[in-house]
Amino acid sequence: MIYDGSFDGFLSCVFEVYNLKLHQVKIVRSNHFQQSFFGANLEISVDSHKADRVWSALKKKVSAKGQSRLYYAFLSEIPQIEDHLLKYIQYALKSDSPIDTDFTNENVLKVSQVAKSVGREKHRMEAFVRFRLSKDHVYFATITPDFDVLPLITKHFRSRYADQKWMIYDLARNYGIYYDLEKVDKVTLDFPASFDPVKTTEEFFSGEELEFQILWRDYFSSTNIPSRRNLKLHLQHVPKRYWKYLSEKQPNG
Repeated sequence: MIYDGSFDGFLSCVFEVYNLKLHQVKIVRSNHFQQSFFGANLEISVDSHKADRVWSALKKKVSAKGQSRLYYAFLSEIPQIEDHLLKYIQYALKSDSPIDTDFTNENVLKVSQVAKSVGREKHRMEAFVRFRLSKDHVYFATITPDFDVLPLITKHFRSRYADQKWMIYDLARNYGIYYDLEKVDKVTLDFPASFDPVKTTEEFFSGEELEFQILWRDYFSSTNIPSRRNLKLHLQHVPKRYWKYLSEKQPNG
């Protein structure tokens, strides 16, 4: 089965597995699909009604925590995660008792482990996102998370920065979320060739922002005590792969 990569699209596939009484099936995102000589291909369109029916059935069998795990694991985008999720759902729907903590089942265990990794990435993004004021007065941040966590961090930033316009853009997946003081929308951008997401330049960012960046780096440098530096501990809390988006880690000039 080939689908568009959305969660509703995946649930629509699950519906068709039951509707068509399929026993051997692989669910693959359209952008990951590779033609096979030995299997029949079935493209599944998103059907919100079918997706809602599957989710409603799951709510009767899986706890709220288990539902969150399913969604978090789906957002991991790791290869074959759809197969684990399908088997998890099939196991849950046929079971007479809750299966959320039945870690003897390989699919329940896998979904739980992946969801935990996605949850960690969500919290890191909430901590490490750094906004910069653009020339059009929008606070702008770029990220490249390991997983597709933008849907998970929207509520946090909408609540925390409710009084200002902001955008967080996932460079790895080429889409972002934009808050206009009323609602959050999904957006895609075409960046100019001269745009460097790591650099704060006067071409794209306000003069006020450039001054703030310098002040912030100076403050960070002045509060640093070389004799008490513990790089190993620092890396545990702020992994190096996030440094390129932290203004305090950039050199002046």
